[in-house]
Amino acid sequence: MSSIDHSASHVHRDDVGSRLGMWLFLFTELILFGGMFLVYSIYRFNYQQEFHLAAKELNTLFGALNTIILLTSSLTMALSITALQKNQKGLSIFLQSVTILFALAFMVNKFFEWSAKFHHGIFPGSETLLEKSNGEILFFGLYYIMTGLHGLHVIIGVVLIGVMTYFTSKNRITSDNYVRLESAGLYWHLVDIIWIFLFPLFYLIT
Repeated sequence: MSSIDHSASHVHRDDVGSRLGMWLFLFTELILFGGMFLVYSIYRFNYQQEFHLAAKELNTLFGALNTIILLTSSLTMALSITALQKNQKGLSIFLQSVTILFALAFMVNKFFEWSAKFHHGIFPGSETLLEKSNGEILFFGLYYIMTGLHGLHVIIGVVLIGVMTYFTSKNRITSDNYVRLESAGLYWHLVDIIWIFLFPLFYLIT
């Protein structure tokens, strides 16, 4: 009977497989955004002056602020994993929550930035945008698609980290079983890295 209890209480874990699965998923994400960066590069090469002109419509301050926010959120996410490894559960939960707050701050800034563009009539299909050159139309089309898709990944990240925070609070993620939190951290770092490329491509065109 004791052997039955032991087998029932034992939960099979494949940490190596879980990590490999997460890396494969991240690789598919890199392919997705890599394809978009390639398309951007082609159009940027063909419409250099138009892209430069269109980029002046973007608010560099918003972009820089969001970059700082995401970089800081990556730090808090990494620290939350380190805290849990040191069996500092409360600190880990706090740092995960701070990461979520940073992510929400990013989305709030993005909301105001997009709202300003819509207010000025610069959005896909608008008369104001259609009056511009083909290069400028392409620039804003890519801007909305790529930053919008990135924003969707931020929202997914918020949900994912929120679930990890709940699991940590319920001891389903512990100092001995933190692979899921680690995987969530890898996903969040990818979101950060993608933005690091998006920021100069759209906001710092010279």
